[in-house]
Amino acid sequence: MKISAMQAMVFEGAGKPLGLRQVPIPAPGDDQVLIKIIACGICRTDLHVLDGELASPKFPLIPGHEIIGTVVSIGKNVRNIKENDLVGVPWLGYTCGTCKYCRQDKENLCENAKFTGYTLDGGYAQYTVAFSKYCFKLSGQYHNPESAPLLCAGLIGFRSYHMIDPKAVNIGMYGFGAAAHILIQIARAQNKKVFAFTRDGDSKSQSFARELGAHWVGGSSDVPPEKLEAAIIFAPAGELVPKALKNLDKGGEVICGGIHMSQIPAFSYDLLWEERVIRSVANLTRKDGLNFFDLLTSINVHTQTELFRLSQANEAIAKLRKGEIKGAAVLVMDQD
Repeated sequence: MKISAMQAMVFEGAGKPLGLRQVPIPAPGDDQVLIKIIACGICRTDLHVLDGELASPKFPLIPGHEIIGTVVSIGKNVRNIKENDLVGVPWLGYTCGTCKYCRQDKENLCENAKFTGYTLDGGYAQYTVAFSKYCFKLSGQYHNPESAPLLCAGLIGFRSYHMIDPKAVNIGMYGFGAAAHILIQIARAQNKKVFAFTRDGDSKSQSFARELGAHWVGGSSDVPPEKLEAAIIFAPAGELVPKALKNLDKGGEVICGGIHMSQIPAFSYDLLWEERVIRSVANLTRKDGLNFFDLLTSINVHTQTELFRLSQANEAIAKLRKGEIKGAAVLVMDQD
């Protein structure tokens, strides 16, 4: 019997809890694939959408952009993916290919981009459709819920990391959650010294960072024993920017790895002087994804996850908001 409906968690307005709904299974367009979802990670960006800090979502919306699933149907123009392929679906869901940024090989800045779980329905559901050219075809080793966080926490961490001078050794990571716990494994494999900064007094996150081999661990107000050559800020807290600058060596870089951040307080010019740099990360490119998964063939990365059923999405979101998730939260779909 052909199944025509699915369960999904639906977002209908800022500040409202997600509602578990029975909705039609979407049909793929000519350039799309229909994916039966195995799991979808919960990203901090999802919180920014749900809280109205990213103010232009489609309504109603199925959130989620860290998707692992299998292709069950393809549109008539799809050539790069076939049925039964395992794929990952990231935040970047579509680009126009014609705007000035696309023409400059900067598709992450596309003026007409669409984003999974924000302006396109995402992965808090049993099925989703996605444009095939923006899916990553994956090997069988990723056929598990634990791989879902790689599709954003991993990818954005990787893009942030590659903005740093490759010769830098002392690297600070502010906010030790889903992205940092993946990235530290890559950095350590490349002989970097990671200085992990958590919320002041967050002993659980500090212990987690030590388990993963951080060279030094402290609170965001602490001063590390050595100057940093680069710092990546994953926490959405603007007050961390001047704190990171204070700990930065001459010519160092502060990379703001989130899509939203609270207001950055004023700071004196001497913190920026001596050719220190602040820059942001905007979205990702498909090339980032290909390079990231290629790197993972030579570096063994394990994600720490807490798994939830689809119907428990609001509970998982609440735990993430309170900082009670060790690593990443992942929704696992009921199989029909």
